[in-house]
Amino acid sequence: MESLLNGFEAFQRYYLNWEIIQETFPLLLQTLPLVLELLVLSMVFSFVLGLILSLMRLSRFRPLRWFAGAYVDFFRGLPLLLNLVFVYSGLAIVGAGSGLRFLILPPITAAVVSLSTTYAAYSAEVFRAGIESIHRGQMEAARSLGMTYAQSMRYVVLPQAIKVVIPPLTNEFIALIKDTSLASVISLQELLFTAKEKMGVVANPTPLAVAAVVYVIFTIPLIRLASRLEKKRDRGSKGTKPTDGSVDKPSALVSADIATQLPKGGGVR
Repeated sequence: MESLLNGFEAFQRYYLNWEIIQETFPLLLQTLPLVLELLVLSMVFSFVLGLILSLMRLSRFRPLRWFAGAYVDFFRGLPLLLNLVFVYSGLAIVGAGSGLRFLILPPITAAVVSLSTTYAAYSAEVFRAGIESIHRGQMEAARSLGMTYAQSMRYVVLPQAIKVVIPPLTNEFIALIKDTSLASVISLQELLFTAKEKMGVVANPTPLAVAAVVYVIFTIPLIRLASRLEKKRDRGSKGTKPTDGSVDKPSALVSADIATQLPKGGGVR
């Protein structure tokens, strides 16, 4: 029992040092505007690009399908950490050697580009699964009313697909929050970078524990929101039946299709 108490005291001294927590927490709060900027920009660009890629993958024009498929396969297979290094350091080397100075990106821009290009690949598969879950009779009915393919997709199919993909996109947003921490490898002074700097100053890992708490505070409400949205969608799908006599794709199968496209949590891909 005494050894257990000694172990707990050691853990508290190294990871839950109250004096260091009081010093670290205000420092980490100062990084939140930068983290939010990185998060919002990456989310907007990745979702917009992901939607475009999903429409390209569903296009009848074969070169567009090939390009979108190659993009999705490449960036889903490329670890995000390597993407960050290549965009920040690799492009800078090319820019310095060729005189194309615009390729030398500041850390925030490089982080947004890397996060957006990686998460666009995952978002594309989520959007594609959502669009394919809408019964083809919806498109046929819209076309029979004289709408073009673009109008049918914009006014009929996409509004329904967006409702389907909101829960998995919320899960992806949660993963994006955690993956912003990887931007610390390119010296972006965000939350984890600041925590590691403070850890070096005080020679104690407590700042990392404080950073972990901040990430959890961000993500738990979103996790609960995603759960509620999914339950609400499932209840709505149970009460809705196709009116054209066809069999709609079961909600559970749609959820399974979309779940396979999601990132597997924050961290190196």
